[in-house]
Amino acid sequence: MSDMRDEMLEPVEVAAGDTFKRRAMGHMEKAFDDADDDGIPIDAVAHAALFAALTTLVECFGEESVAHMVSELPDKIMAGNYTLLRTLQ
Repeated sequence: MSDMRDEMLEPVEVAAGDTFKRRAMGHMEKAFDDADDDGIPIDAVAHAALFAALTTLVECFGEESVAHMVSELPDKIMAGNYTLLRTLQ
């Protein structure tokens, strides 16, 4: 994880050459699918994943850095950065 500590805290974006993030997203998608197959509501899985992600980020980067990153989330969410299927007008 040491090379991740040098990166800026930004949402995971799957860039063409970014195989670690691409593979990580594949693992997350599989975990969501497996939970759905087991009858676990997808929103419960999302909440658990968000909690796990935040606790891991705090462990890696510290509370202040993660708090700053999270404080920017409302603007990014409203800008559509986390909307996969959207209509561009």
